[in-house]
Amino acid sequence: MTHIRAAAARWARTWTEAWEALNVEPIVALYAPDATFSTEPFREAYRGPEGVREYVTRAFGEEESPRVWVSEPIVDGDRASISWWAALRENEADTTLAGTSVLAFDGDGLVVEQWDAWNVIRERRSPPSDWSPFAEPEPDT
Repeated sequence: MTHIRAAAARWARTWTEAWEALNVEPIVALYAPDATFSTEPFREAYRGPEGVREYVTRAFGEEESPRVWVSEPIVDGDRASISWWAALRENEADTTLAGTSVLAFDGDGLVVEQWDAWNVIRERRSPPSDWSPFAEPEPDT
């Protein structure tokens, strides 16, 4: 399970840093060749690194100035659950996304399955101070 904890922590760190930089490739590198990436319960799943690249490239193309927070991963066996929060501009509107990714990892620590559920509000909002061990409220500007 230590191996999966490290893989989950790498996923959380990589998504945080790459999303804030709008950098697609470090995220794509987290996924196994046969990965299934379901970004919303009622959307068709994306397949493999190319599917991940397709989705992330499109999403990042609509976003500006993201500030991202992630929770400490909850790990059980080869699976992890990680909540996340992102305040950004999407399609020229202030937006906040809050959700959870449920992940399964292979023996190499790559994601073989990701299932996301999330909510959106059309304003830019930092997470509450008690939202996560990693959450730090954004300073008021």
